[in-house]
Amino acid sequence: MSIRIGMLTSGGDCQGLNSAMRGVAKRLYEADPKTEILGFLDGFAGLMKNSYRVMGSKDFSGILTLGGTILGTSRQSFKTMETALYPDQPNSPTKLEAMVKNYHDLDLDALVVLGGNGSHKTANLLYENGLNVVTLPKTIDNDLWGTDITFGFQSAVNIATNVIDGIHSTATSHGRVFIVEVMGHKVGWMTLHAGIAGGADVILIPEIPYDPEVVAKVLLKRDKAGKRFSIIAVAEGARTIQEAKMSKSDYNEMIAESPYISVAYRLASMLNQYTDQEVRVTVPGHFQRGGTPSPYDRVLTTSLGVVAAEKVMRKKFGIMVGMVNNKIVGIPLKEVAGKLKEVPQDHELIHDARGIGIYFGNEQI
Repeated sequence: MSIRIGMLTSGGDCQGLNSAMRGVAKRLYEADPKTEILGFLDGFAGLMKNSYRVMGSKDFSGILTLGGTILGTSRQSFKTMETALYPDQPNSPTKLEAMVKNYHDLDLDALVVLGGNGSHKTANLLYENGLNVVTLPKTIDNDLWGTDITFGFQSAVNIATNVIDGIHSTATSHGRVFIVEVMGHKVGWMTLHAGIAGGADVILIPEIPYDPEVVAKVLLKRDKAGKRFSIIAVAEGARTIQEAKMSKSDYNEMIAESPYISVAYRLASMLNQYTDQEVRVTVPGHFQRGGTPSPYDRVLTTSLGVVAAEKVMRKKFGIMVGMVNNKIVGIPLKEVAGKLKEVPQDHELIHDARGIGIYFGNEQI
């Protein structure tokens, strides 16, 4: 009897979602051309509302290099899974109940979820409620526990690096300080990699709270050494030492009342208090999520998709398919869900960056 699966993409979009789905589908079709695939629209929302499209092999042709997701996506907070799907209707099922019911009503053999941190918490919840679930690690932040790398990360790093590369020429021409804000609200993997690859002079990440006065001293030191410009790569979630000591509520209140639209502009304002150097800000924003996946991500997603399909065929569920020590393996969802992979302060890349004169804003100058 042919396998019948549901597939969905959840959370923020990124490069490689389509190529990952393609890898899953092509492996299943290769094993059995009669495989049935239902693509749920807009992530878990589609599973909740029974909104899907019946897909065939042609749907997965020509999408290897296509950015975004052909199924659409949405963010569904894990905290709301036990709340009513339709709050204004009496006796409405919860979001969780609706997903479980639709899965069974559609007689699915498995559900394949492509998502990040929040999506994996929901996927694990579904597995704990009896659904056969296999997941693939998607996020440009590379912050999913259990896998060495997530797809979308390398493609986004490439874009952020290209931005920093492009800034160098105008920074050199005008002798300015440029702050490039890189995505990464909770972790600094993207900023660390793009900062090193792009030749940034200062890298500020959430894991290492910084002192703006120290950053200013670095700029002055470079200026005295005859350096015409400086490049600062800052993660969108980077905080000063004082901000890192604040409670979450106090910090959120401060951000809400701040006149600055992002951390990069706030940093620029602080630096203007310590130096008369001209400071400019560049925020590539969601541009980092878009466009075609890098060759690395195309290869990675193909391998992840193939192994995910084989896990389904072998009825190995409750796992995320990820990379560990350069091998594609299955990691139990219960070990992944709810865990964040931060940049360790003693990470070798931080050591190497400091070794070539890159600062992280917490040094003694």
